[in-house]
Amino acid sequence: MCTGKCSRIIGVLLFPLGICAIVANLLLYFPNAQILEVDQITDFVWFFHGIVGAGLLAFLPAFMMLGAGGDGCCANRCGMLLSVLLSALGAAGGLYCVIISAMGLIQGPKCDTGNNMFIYPFRNTTEEENYLFNPEIWDTCREPENIVLWNIVLFSILLGIGAIQAILCLIQVINGLIGFLCGTCMRKRKTGVA
Repeated sequence: MCTGKCSRIIGVLLFPLGICAIVANLLLYFPNAQILEVDQITDFVWFFHGIVGAGLLAFLPAFMMLGAGGDGCCANRCGMLLSVLLSALGAAGGLYCVIISAMGLIQGPKCDTGNNMFIYPFRNTTEEENYLFNPEIWDTCREPENIVLWNIVLFSILLGIGAIQAILCLIQVINGLIGFLCGTCMRKRKTGVA
């Protein structure tokens, strides 16, 4: 497979992943479709890991990959080198999303346990008491309703998207280096002989 075609495929895959990451991050601001006060929202949502990390930082290399993989001014060795640099940035954004999502899952949601104060009831638990593996303690959170499941699902989606994007961007780094060193394998234009 030509490095240009591989770039286009990876670029096309990054767009829906980035959009899904942005939507998942935005949904974390509205737990169980409720509007809460700023101080009632889980802290790790404010790191914008889905919007910036797996969203915008994935779109930059995706645009360049589409340009580097097509016919035009970017379909050359310099375009492939630029796609390597932007793909490294995209991989860093994906890893950022993975790290913040994992930390959000470990800490658990911020919720009201019944005393009208929003706290982190699952923070500092041991592995045996971890809320992720004990759904029977999820009802500790009274408000917003189903906040534990909401956070687990959305942070898990963001973790998965970030991991996939980081892998795709790292593949593009290797692909781009090959394209830079060996060329993009574009078809030779036929020259007519008179």
